Formats: sequence, C-alpha cells, structure tokens
Amino acid sequence: MNIMTDHIIEADGLIKRYGELIAVDNIRFSVRRGELFGFLGPNGAGKTTTMKMVQCVSPKSEGKLSIFGLDPDKYGKEIRRRIGVVPQETNLDPDLSVIDNLTVYARFFDIPPREAISRAQEILEFFELELKKDTIIEKLSGGMKRRLLLARALINQPELLILDEPSIGLDPQARHHIWEKLIKLRTEGHTILLTTHYLDEAARLCDRLVIMDHGHILVEGTPDSLVKEYIGMDIVETDTDPYIIKYLEDSGIKYESGGDTLQIRTEKPREIADGIISRFNRVRVITRPASLEDVFLMLTGRRMRE
Repeated sequence: MNIMTDHIIEADGLIKRYGELIAVDNIRFSVRRGELFGFLGPNGAGKTTTMKMVQCVSPKSEGKLSIFGLDPDKYGKEIRRRIGVVPQETNLDPDLSVIDNLTVYARFFDIPPREAISRAQEILEFFELELKKDTIIEKLSGGMKRRLLLARALINQPELLILDEPSIGLDPQARHHIWEKLIKLRTEGHTILLTTHYLDEAARLCDRLVIMDHGHILVEGTPDSLVKEYIGMDIVETDTDPYIIKYLEDSGIKYESGGDTLQIRTEKPREIADGIISRFNRVRVITRPASLEDVFLMLTGRRMRE
C-alpha cells in the first residue's frame, strides 16, 4: 500500500507505557515531507521510545500514529522497508569490507546483487568512501564508520531517514563533514528525523524541532523562533559571587544562577557588562547572543541526568 501524504509522520495523543511507567505521555507532532525534524531532550525524556514507535519496533499503547499515511500496527513490515535507520551504536559487521557491509545489508530488502553493488558504489562516492571500499571495518576512523552507517541506511533508497545521534563522539572536522552530507540529503528531498544532544547541531540542521522532557513535548518550532520567543535577548555571564549578586539585586537586574556562573538576559548587554567590570576587579564577564542551548536549559533545567 502506498498512500501519498504531505506529512510523512503524524502523531496525536501518542502514549507509550511500560507497566506503570509512562515513557511517552500524550504527545502530538508531525513531520512534513522533505523536512529535517529534530527531537531534543535530556536522558529519559522519551526521545528513544518515540523513535522506536516510529521505526515500528515498539507498538504504541494509546493514541494515533501514522507513517506514510499507514498504521504501524497493521503495516509495520511495509513501513520498515521504506525507512533507513542510523543507530547511535556502531553495529557494522567487523568481518566484512566496507562495500560488503552495504551489499550484504541490501539482502534484507531483497535488492538484486548487481543492483546492490551499483547502489553501494554510488553511495560510497557520495560519502567519499570509494577509496576505502575494500577496507575492513576496524581500519576505519570513527568519522568514516559514522559515514558508512549513513551510507548503509540509504541502500534501500528510504523515504524516511531516522538518525540517532549521528555525530556522537566525533571530532569537529568529522562532525562538520557529517553535517554537510545531511544538508545535501535534505536538499535532494530526503525526509530526516534526527535526535541529538548537540544543540549547535540541531540549530544548524533542523527546519523544525521539539524539546521533550519527562515524556512530554514542551515546545515546538524553528530553532530561531524558539530562541526569539523564550530568550529573545543577549546573555551576560559572570562569576557567582555574593558581592556581584548583591549589586545585581540592588540594581534591580534579574539573573539566573547555574553553578559557578550567573546569567543575565538583557537588551543592554554592554551596559550591564561595563557596570560589573567597573565595580569588581578581575571578574570574568562574557557577553554573547542567546542560543538554542539557553532555551533547552531554561526548559529542562541544569541538573545532571543519569
């Protein structure tokens, strides 16, 4: 069955329970065709559980969920054949070469061997891995392994690409290489669903995103619109010092405390920074634009999550 719809994913009142635990609690979201959509949230927020339901590997408990206009409870096998998944863990076959990892994986989708080789060679060229096609996996760098995982996810020419922390553990150069390829895939019309803990990655790549916590979706929007709506100002950061705190309170300047750092959201960053510097010697003062990370921390808190 092939139902055409402008929305690749639609969820409404989606709930997932594990016994008494409600991991996903009555969420609603949709992903448009050709969009790069992000799921952000601290550990335990419900992101992974939501992704498992979308991948049709974990059934929903309640609510509505459709992928490609299809009910995953009835058409899970068909949906899985039309998606590509990049897991957080590297699960390439260490005993096979780069190209064999792709062609063997193609068998799961009943792709004929000759076509599998053709697709594999084309995808390896796209990810600049063609010179490594006969290399065994353990000889690859971390960045090459992540690119190969992306390549493998594309072997079945999926309509939806699901990425779980695609650049985790990579150095800045390798991360930017992955970003360039994802941007290129989006411009070619791929629909991409992304989970990440890198807030700069989400701000750079996502057309729209949601921030989850405790099984709920807290906000949804474009990265820029969320920063504008929830922060909307520049940030002044300085040391958590009782004398500075007294000065700010006496001056009627609102602040937030996060460990060793005070944060002040303001439309007059230079004026406030100069006021602190002129009164306190050798104090650290930084002014910067507000970011998606500020929104994330404001909504989910600054405490560590296990």
